Amino acid sequence: MSAARLLVVDDEAINREIIAEYLEDTDYQLTMAAGGEDALVRLRADAAFDAIILDRMMPGVDGLAVLKQIQADAALRQVPVIMQTAAAGHEQVAEGLRRGAYYYLTKPYHRDALLAVVRSALEMVQRRRVLARAIDESRGVIGLIVEGCFRVKSLQEARALSAAISSLGADPVSVALGLSELIINGIEHGNLGISFHEKAELLAADRWEAEIQTRLASAAHSEKFVEVRVRRAPGALHVAIRDQGPGFDWRPYLDLSESRALYPNGRGIAMARHIAFRNLQFIDPGNEVVATLPIAD
Repeated sequence: MSAARLLVVDDEAINREIIAEYLEDTDYQLTMAAGGEDALVRLRADAAFDAIILDRMMPGVDGLAVLKQIQADAALRQVPVIMQTAAAGHEQVAEGLRRGAYYYLTKPYHRDALLAVVRSALEMVQRRRVLARAIDESRGVIGLIVEGCFRVKSLQEARALSAAISSLGADPVSVALGLSELIINGIEHGNLGISFHEKAELLAADRWEAEIQTRLASAAHSEKFVEVRVRRAPGALHVAIRDQGPGFDWRPYLDLSESRALYPNGRGIAMARHIAFRNLQFIDPGNEVVATLPIAD
């Protein structure tokens, strides 16, 4: 797999140098832009970046203006933007979230914080690519389904089933990402009991998947599964996802709040709700969710 390409946008040379130093031991390929206008020129010339680290406060074309242009461009809007800012107040962060910056860093930040957020953003990019390939391989048989029930235990099974189901949708890659987020949420939080803060620590240490594998292999969790029920209706597919955990209060996670914007995790349900499905409904006590997606009859 080729090295990830990152565009770093900051009008201050010292900040660009710090980011380069923080990332020097990685294999990321860095392209530096000395401001918003420079960034837009580079993006128009070459849209093949895997993630963008974008300063919010810049003279002339600021970070929000760059973000607006990114979201307006079909070739760029899927590239995750990591907004870095010294303004971490409620309204500043909320505005960035509304504009599409799902990842945030507050200056000054430590190297570990930068690495964790970049890894999280790039992991999402990689999942999108893997799911897109899996969707192409899954087309055909799943289109015959009227009603079915699946039992999923692992991350690999979650991604494979998400790809197969999503091949029926109008926007299969977005649906696959949304479904995989919901099923994996049932595995990691519901069945395995990994909390929000535990996951943040595991991601920061690059140990998240290893910890899931360890827990799945333990006697306490080896028989647990997430049940996925699929029912076809005219013009729609209803997907019910139920884990074996005690449930949780899903309400704060339906939208990405500024209180979680600075963490590398906690945005999956909000992204699934807003980009993947016609409707998303949790059922008390929170260990079951029903997603509805439009399909062609």
